[in-house]
Amino acid sequence: MSAIFNFQSLLSVILLLICTCAYLRALAPRILDKNKTGPLGIFWKCARIGERKSPYVAICCIVMAFSILFVQ
Repeated sequence: MSAIFNFQSLLSVILLLICTCAYLRALAPRILDKNKTGPLGIFWKCARIGERKSPYVAICCIVMAFSILFVQ
């Protein structure tokens, strides 16, 4: 089953995307800042979510990790 049809896998992919974009923007901000609009603007938006909502994203990552490790 692909990640699109499995809700837990879709949430994992979204959380990983947000965390990866925020990390890349912290290392090299020019990579994501030049693509604020257009199709690649999704990555810039994910980086902004990761920066501004970082406590909530971290809690979601921890909950997802426990869910994957102990529930499945």
